[in-house]
Amino acid sequence: MVQSLISFLEHEVQPMIVLDPAYNIVAANLAYQRQFGSAERSFIGEKCYRISHHYDVPCDQAGEHCPMKRAQELRGPDRVLHIHHTPRGPEHVAVELRPIFDEDGAITAYVERLEVVRSAAARPSDEGLVGRSPAFSQALEALRRVAPSTLPVLLLGESGTGKELFARAVHEASGRAAGPFVVVDCSGLTETLFESELFGHEKGAFTGATSRKPGLVETAQGGTLFLDEIGDVPLAMQVKLLRLIESGTYRRVGSVDTRHAAFRLVAATHQPLEQMMARGEFRQDLYYRISAFPIVLPPLRGRTEDIALLVHSFLRRAGAGRRQLSVDDAAMAQLQRRPWPGNVRELRNVLERASLFADDGVIRAEHLPAAPPAAMRDRHASGATLSEAMPGFGGTRRELAARLGVSERTLYRRLKEEGQS
Repeated sequence: MVQSLISFLEHEVQPMIVLDPAYNIVAANLAYQRQFGSAERSFIGEKCYRISHHYDVPCDQAGEHCPMKRAQELRGPDRVLHIHHTPRGPEHVAVELRPIFDEDGAITAYVERLEVVRSAAARPSDEGLVGRSPAFSQALEALRRVAPSTLPVLLLGESGTGKELFARAVHEASGRAAGPFVVVDCSGLTETLFESELFGHEKGAFTGATSRKPGLVETAQGGTLFLDEIGDVPLAMQVKLLRLIESGTYRRVGSVDTRHAAFRLVAATHQPLEQMMARGEFRQDLYYRISAFPIVLPPLRGRTEDIALLVHSFLRRAGAGRRQLSVDDAAMAQLQRRPWPGNVRELRNVLERASLFADDGVIRAEHLPAAPPAAMRDRHASGATLSEAMPGFGGTRRELAARLGVSERTLYRRLKEEGQS
């Protein structure tokens, strides 16, 4: 049976491998060898967790989701988003693993399909989403699941968490990627202006309408319409927005002709829409239409493992075609201790400001603006070091990770580095 699987894999264009129940890679197709292979090392006969993660134990023992263990429990397929070591460095990889049964119903092998996620980077990048923390990966996995569908997506998160980048990633991973991605900034638009911007207007519809103007709904035809800060949509306009979403039709201001819309809806807000509904500030029926698939984007303080990665990415982008910038260790440590109420946007602004003082191309602690002392003390108090936390600690690895304020995966890595795994 395994031999027939190997023959089948060679006809697949996506990277695929065959695993035995003991985690050994017994076969790989040409696509896998091209994307994940290495001329210096053969992966046939190796443990999958050693090749993909450089672990000494299966993923579930290192604080990761193990698709093989889950597939064994379910006796069916399992999907997960992992960070794999590849010849190009760490990358987000979508994994789908299926068990293969013999005639007696026993699992004899597993087939694993892998796909590199292009919408986010797990190493410094010149553009797009960047991150590898558990909180970021969880949001990215949700994005990967919903993007191929046509469901409306609601992105929830504080200001500065990158909602537009996530919305664009949904678009680029969808079947409408070849169409336009149109952003509607709902903040600060009056009722009249919002209707005109969204639906367009006819010549003479109001004072100043000297010509016909197509709206953003029409511009988004065949693509994705991103309603940023949808919580700011005037209450009177919410009913017209609901009608657009439910019926797929609209009218330009000053027109009686009904037009048909065809777009994927992604909305975002930093406001508590459920509380706004209770106060009568946001329509309940509209909320349930836009929130078919909510994704919560983590604040930067919930993904401190990504700060260094984001810093290096921003400096690469800022230094494109100009001088190269770097951050010394003391400045990086200070950046990682800050509470970041403005999230990723605030981090970028701090780096842009600090770069103006870095005459030799090195950003130092004295170049950074002062942070609220109390907030920094609170953040530091929760971040005990491994050497401080280990002596006399009798809890589980998960409890130790929580005490340190890191993920189980990071804890496993630190323990391994210090020879305590």
